[in-house]
Amino acid sequence: MARTERAFRRIAERRVLSVVLVGCLAMAARIAILPIKPVPQPGVNDEFSFLLAADTFAHGRVANPPHPMWMHFENLHVLQQPTYASMYPPAQAVFLAIGQRLTGRPFAGLCFLVALFCAATCWMLQGWTSPSLALLGGLLAIARFGMFSYWANSYWGGATAALGGALVFGGLPRIRSSQKLAGAITMGLGMAILANSRPYEGVILCIPVASWLLLWIFREKGRAQRQAIKRVLLPLLVVLLLAMSAMGYYFWRVTGDVFLMPQLLERSTYAVAPYFLWQSPRPEPPYNHPFLHDFYIGTELAFYKSNRTVVSIVALTIVKVFEVWLFYLGPILTLPLVVSVLAVRRLTWPSIPADTLFLLSVVACMCLGLALEVFFFPHYAAPLASVLLALAVRALGNIRSLEWPGKPAGLFLSRSVPAVCLSLLALRCASTPLHLTFTSDWPPTWYNSLPIRSNRPKILADLNRLPGKHLVLVRYGKVAPTRLQWVYNESNIDASHVVWAWDMGPAGNRELLDYFKDRQAWSVDPDREGAGISQFEDDKSH
Repeated sequence: MARTERAFRRIAERRVLSVVLVGCLAMAARIAILPIKPVPQPGVNDEFSFLLAADTFAHGRVANPPHPMWMHFENLHVLQQPTYASMYPPAQAVFLAIGQRLTGRPFAGLCFLVALFCAATCWMLQGWTSPSLALLGGLLAIARFGMFSYWANSYWGGATAALGGALVFGGLPRIRSSQKLAGAITMGLGMAILANSRPYEGVILCIPVASWLLLWIFREKGRAQRQAIKRVLLPLLVVLLLAMSAMGYYFWRVTGDVFLMPQLLERSTYAVAPYFLWQSPRPEPPYNHPFLHDFYIGTELAFYKSNRTVVSIVALTIVKVFEVWLFYLGPILTLPLVVSVLAVRRLTWPSIPADTLFLLSVVACMCLGLALEVFFFPHYAAPLASVLLALAVRALGNIRSLEWPGKPAGLFLSRSVPAVCLSLLALRCASTPLHLTFTSDWPPTWYNSLPIRSNRPKILADLNRLPGKHLVLVRYGKVAPTRLQWVYNESNIDASHVVWAWDMGPAGNRELLDYFKDRQAWSVDPDREGAGISQFEDDKSH
């Protein structure tokens, strides 16, 4: 074991090599498990929205003109007016577009994004702990986020905001130690990524960072203060100004207003429930399709109303904290944190290192920000990923020298935690071929991703193999507010081989069939078991 640790340490001391190695291993690991975790098929509404933006960017457009038949294509998280575009910030879609442009598959961009996050985590940790622990943290990021989690097996985000957070907190110690221009630019780039992936959570994360920067500059005097402003503050502000200008341009191209985010436009058009607990519901708008009412009223608004009491808000906050803990740390990475606290004979504020106190304050600030939101998924806390890993690996280093009773218990624990992580990862890799029950649908953690039980990918693949162009009219047989939606299309609807649309009855369908008269029309009811398609029969008597 000691020989292995010495070899590991020699690699870790080559900092650039370590970062590159983590990135390459992340890519190789995800590709290696393709036989048991194939290229994911989109199924969640958010995924289709991100893929729409990716397809738009890959074809050299910022947004698409509204379609003449746009009412037939309305769906969740997609704007139809004044442009046809995703409602989400563009950072995630940019990486997916790179993959689509270079390889024809957005999944390649997703793999690159996750690998970049893992490499950035290793780089970030090099500024907060020893090289060996930084390399270990990068490898833990691969195991925890880069292989089996939904970050690496769906298109609805997580790694983008986590990358932004890693760049912000990687730049901070480098600014503090050397005031290098690269540190300020890297931090600014991380903030720009946060603003274009998880803007609210990004602001919450950056509050303690901005407070530290301003306090540090204020405490400097004379020439040192002028140097800090010149080398750190001004370059950071320039990067942020450029990012804000680009965001304003994007908003203008999508919504027609440089100050109106596409997400806010979508919410004001369709949503009733607010994003934050202190806000009141909006008036209910008219909906063109029952499923829109089912989702925004039957699901979102009902959830908002069920969490208005003090007891329900406290319970919801506990659930959020639990899901963050389970997804980002879990029992095994919590162990060194608990042991390091128990090992302190007298726990006082002065006994906690200033760096650790700062990281803990960041976690507390983020938890408070998340508690104010109505809705939650683990990737909402993604900007915090590298910070939580930093706390875990720093604790792992702190317990290494512990003895109890007179034996190197800390050394044993510090070696056992990575070994257990590796063993569990190997077991997870073997679970599919050995038919072991290792996964559950919920809550999300490192070893599972939400399975998509939809026949849509198979139908799409079958139709893509047929000659000619096709139109699929979707009609549900019963109301199911939480069902996955099927009517999502590519950025250029008219040029698509397969177009998905809502069955809007004889009159509405006739309008659509006349527009797509060169297409073979099909009908599908996703509520039917198997959800196969059949040739559409036009009722001309209406």
